[in-house]
Amino acid sequence: MVEKRLGALPVAAEFLRRLDVAGIVDELCPGGASAHVTHGQVIEALVANRLTSPAPLFRVGDWARTWAVEEVFGVTPELLNDDRLARALDAIAPKLDQLAGTVGARAITEFGIDVSRLHWDMTSMSVHGVYPAEDQDEQYPVIGYGHPKDRRVDLKQVQAGLAVSADGGIPVHARVFSGGAAEVSQVVGAMKDLRAMAGAQKFLMVADSKLVSYANVSALLAAGVEFIAPVPAAQVKDEVYAALTLDDAVVVDWVPQRDAGKPPGEREIYRVLEDVQTLAGPRKSDPVLEVRRILVHSTAVAAGQQAARAKRLAKAAEDLGKLAGAAGGRHYKTREKIAARIGVIIAKRRVTSCARWQIAEDEAKIPSLAWHFDQESLDAEAAVDGWYALLTSRPAQRSGPGQVLIDYKGQGAVERRYHDFKGPLAVTPLFVQHNHRAAALIQVICLALLVFCLIERQVRRALGHEQTMTGLYPDNRRVRPTGRMILYHLGELTLRIGHSTDPPTVQITRGVQLHLLDLLGIEVTQTRWPQT
Repeated sequence: MVEKRLGALPVAAEFLRRLDVAGIVDELCPGGASAHVTHGQVIEALVANRLTSPAPLFRVGDWARTWAVEEVFGVTPELLNDDRLARALDAIAPKLDQLAGTVGARAITEFGIDVSRLHWDMTSMSVHGVYPAEDQDEQYPVIGYGHPKDRRVDLKQVQAGLAVSADGGIPVHARVFSGGAAEVSQVVGAMKDLRAMAGAQKFLMVADSKLVSYANVSALLAAGVEFIAPVPAAQVKDEVYAALTLDDAVVVDWVPQRDAGKPPGEREIYRVLEDVQTLAGPRKSDPVLEVRRILVHSTAVAAGQQAARAKRLAKAAEDLGKLAGAAGGRHYKTREKIAARIGVIIAKRRVTSCARWQIAEDEAKIPSLAWHFDQESLDAEAAVDGWYALLTSRPAQRSGPGQVLIDYKGQGAVERRYHDFKGPLAVTPLFVQHNHRAAALIQVICLALLVFCLIERQVRRALGHEQTMTGLYPDNRRVRPTGRMILYHLGELTLRIGHSTDPPTVQITRGVQLHLLDLLGIEVTQTRWPQT
């Protein structure tokens, strides 16, 4: 008897078949007629690898030998060597945009995904290696320095953008960008891609504050695409928030999911007001744009800002107290040294606006320090706690201020998908030498993320309204299944391969595995596996 890991391979194969990934790849990038395996089959194998046991390209063949890849996908492990995988990446590299758009449109129609609201955001992936500019192909995303999310400014990076549907958090569109590409410059391109993919269907585009620029807003308004985005903090003065009163604001009838189990008195409360914000163009001849502005107050944000301020003040008070005690001593004999140290403290602790101090000298010219925090400045800071602003082009008759906030709060879906992108699917390290292959591999991992999210959505929809189940954790509590947990439990499935008269059998060791397969509509026990 020979056993191979089966895991979620049958599930991945079924979803890839419904998405027609192999067919789309082979149509966009036809290979030679004498090829033992097509580019589409190779890309499907790479997607399956990312979903089951992510490995560098030179280890994919080893993975295929220990997993039932040949039995499920009909591809022998010897054909999945790193040279063949690299040729497949080379083939799809010039067609990445068409591949992403075609597969995304197929997902929308095949799985009935509602794309009336799409959340757009970008993330960065730091890479290790030199990647000199002269060795990179400028026709593809260039690996270079930028503004990394992980703050590793010493490393070069490449970026990716995702458009995630509010329906199930499905990444229906993905694009790869150069490491130095500015996020604010990619919004219009993303909007055009989404319009082409959605067809005649209208959609609401939700993004982060990088959307808010005159060029982006004017392009979205001209295209008739509705949007929601937070206003950059620098564009709204504190005086605007300080003039607002909570008594005039309307409480939003909505509870964040994280607060659903808390008593009403402990839940976060949102209040909203509405006015208009104007955007002036870079040229005098540019028309002034007027856009709805939703002013939001959050009790949780206010509490967080108050706690952060108290922490800053406590640390600053400790540092200033030590300095006052040391003034006139060996290290701080002069007024200049004390003043220089004060500047360092208030800048580091971010209390410049409220710190007040006075340096005096006695008859012997020995300096002393007296300091305090200005209460009026602290009160002015506290007056704006909890407030932020959203811009939207959605008409008021379609969405009131509260609904605009609720729609924007779905932006967390794209952040969660980036967590999956960098976690279970292990987008880094890349282990590729050329930038066009890096872009192609990232696009393949985006396809894996699409399948990952569709699996999660399918299980949750099959569970009904509550979308919870037992058996995923040892304590048997009811939880919403995640893609990570679904693949974890299915990963223990094995395929026992017999001889020519004994068909392969699937070893199911726990009831939760059978339950998940049933929710996914996969009957692995009834599958006729090819004889090896």
